[in-house]
Amino acid sequence: MSNFAFGTYRISDINLEHITALKEAIKAGITMIDTSPNYMDGGAERAIALAFREFDENKRDEIEIVSKFGYLQGTNLLNYKENPSIIQNEDEVVKYSDNCYHSIAKSFMHEQLSASLDRLEMKRLDCYLIHNPEYYLLDAINRGISKDERLDEMYRRLQEAFVGLEEEVKSGRIGSYGISSNSFSVPQSSDEFLPYEDLTALAYNAAMIVGNNTHSFTTIELPINMLEQEGLKCASWAKESGLRVLANRPLNAKYNNLMYRLADYDESKDYYNCLNELMEVCENMALKPLYNLLEQLDASRHKFGWIGDYDLFLFSQIVPHMKKTLEKTKESDTQAILNLIEIFLTEYRKMVAYECSKRTRVELKEFFKECNASIQECAINFLINRESVDYILVGMRKPSYVHEILSLRQ
Repeated sequence: MSNFAFGTYRISDINLEHITALKEAIKAGITMIDTSPNYMDGGAERAIALAFREFDENKRDEIEIVSKFGYLQGTNLLNYKENPSIIQNEDEVVKYSDNCYHSIAKSFMHEQLSASLDRLEMKRLDCYLIHNPEYYLLDAINRGISKDERLDEMYRRLQEAFVGLEEEVKSGRIGSYGISSNSFSVPQSSDEFLPYEDLTALAYNAAMIVGNNTHSFTTIELPINMLEQEGLKCASWAKESGLRVLANRPLNAKYNNLMYRLADYDESKDYYNCLNELMEVCENMALKPLYNLLEQLDASRHKFGWIGDYDLFLFSQIVPHMKKTLEKTKESDTQAILNLIEIFLTEYRKMVAYECSKRTRVELKEFFKECNASIQECAINFLINRESVDYILVGMRKPSYVHEILSLRQ
């Protein structure tokens, strides 16, 4: 039976509720926390450190911390642009987009591990994963490099990374290593597929080069959920090869090129009161643009494909529009308006999630026809009962989420 791990993709050290959720999970007996430097630009790792300050060393030893390396985003990317020498060979950097570079070079890995250990306030990391190495493949495809050539280069890069990881095992800074890859879960016929059957051979070679008695390649992480089951093939291979499997995205799933949140949400009881109160305040010429926006949002709350679409729209469109409007107004009590906006957006998101879950029920009814529980219970139970899955990574940003998820343990 699978166990649960605490996923920290959207966990921040400046959000007290997130840190409280981590503490609740630790107290409740969680045995693994999964993180990465690019989760909230290092904030997730710092949050873990803050949560652990409340516990003694024995409790810390009961919980495995898994982090990753590979992405150059945010502060990492700024640091690299200011000092490119942190990666010895520029050819080892994949410049995938203006805001996202990627590298699995040994020199970068060693530097990233040091930074993660500092943020985590630890001297040793239990397990260290290469994070989505397929960025090289994606870039090579865009550049028209042949399949054989790009796979040969991908294996060369992985071999070098494994050597660096074996060196860190030997030095005692990590206990083991592995790969987290979305490309383990795509069909083998896809150009984006990352072949995995030779990975253990690469690990054995790396151990021999470093002089370790055996390799410490122990872990793979990949998306597996009710809608995306292709990764189960990789999971079966991993178990046959003596590796453990961490399944991520159990509740965020792609089907027919659309994203779905596999969870039921309740309708907000306070939405209309919050909407009406804010619209009354905005019913004047100065705040007319905000009033119009509220009308449009109310009419569109059922039009988002999934909650992630709304979250992106919120920060890219809604917040800038509201900020621009408030900057032009001479309202004396702007703070009061901001408070009402914050309350409204909280309730609006609940309504969007509710509308999305209703659509999910309808559009994916065939997946849930044999399960009478909530959508999230059906999705989690699908993975719990998979012998090839060792850990299910679930984001638990609120204490209530922690208790809800951990209550599903059989």
